[in-house]
Amino acid sequence: DKLQIAKRLDEIGVDYIEGGYPLSNDKDAEFFRRVEELDLQRSKICAFGMTRRRGVKAEDDIGMLALRDSNAPVCTVVGKTHDFHVTDILRVTLEENLAMIADSVGFLVSCGRELIYDAEHFFDGYRADPDFSIRVLQGAAEAGADCLVLCDTNGGSLPGQVQEMVAVVVAAVDCEVGVHLHNDTGCGVANALAGVAGGATQVQGTINGYGERVGNCDLVPIIANLSLKMGVE
Repeated sequence: DKLQIAKRLDEIGVDYIEGGYPLSNDKDAEFFRRVEELDLQRSKICAFGMTRRRGVKAEDDIGMLALRDSNAPVCTVVGKTHDFHVTDILRVTLEENLAMIADSVGFLVSCGRELIYDAEHFFDGYRADPDFSIRVLQGAAEAGADCLVLCDTNGGSLPGQVQEMVAVVVAAVDCEVGVHLHNDTGCGVANALAGVAGGATQVQGTINGYGERVGNCDLVPIIANLSLKMGVE
C-alpha cells in the first residue's frame, strides 16, 4: 500500500515523500528497500528519525545508522526546539541539546544526505524563549541542514502568529524554511498558507489531513490554494 501511494504522490508532483522511520518496524524497513525499485520521476524519498541520544556519538547511534543505511536520499531529523522539552523531557542541558542536533545533522550530511531538520514545538518554544529557539535553528543550519521546518507540534498557533514567526526565522537563517502544522485549533490549512506568506518554501502535511489527535494540515486544499489562488506551483 505504501509503495502504491508513493507512486500516486509522485504522479501528482509531490516533492518529498516521508516513508517512515526505518528503525521502528519491519514494514518501514522493507518500504525503503523496495521503493528504490520504483521509477519515481519527481518525488524524493525521506527517512524520518530523531537526533542522536545523549552521551552517544552520532556515528555510533543506532537511529543515525538506521537513517544512513535506509539509503533514502533525504533524511528528516526531528529535534527539541523548546527549552522546556530539553530540560524536562530529554533532561539534558540546553548546550547538550544544541550539540545533539549539530552532531546528528553533520553526520548525515557527511554521508551525502539532503537534510531536513524538523524543529519540534518551535512555535511554543519561540513564545517561551525566542533566543534559544533561534539558536537551535541557526545551529542546525550551520551544521549543514538544507531546510528548517518549524513545527506547531501541539497545534495551538493561529495564522497571524505563524506568519510573523516564520518571517522572523527566514530573516535569521541562510537556508530554506518550511512549516509543519497540526489541526488542534482547526487552523492547520490556514496556518500553512500563512507560513508560505511569511516566506516558507516547504509545507509538510498529509493527504486528507490524517495524523495524530485531530490530524495534520490537509495537503489537498493546501495544494489547490497555493496553485490556484497564490501563484505557487
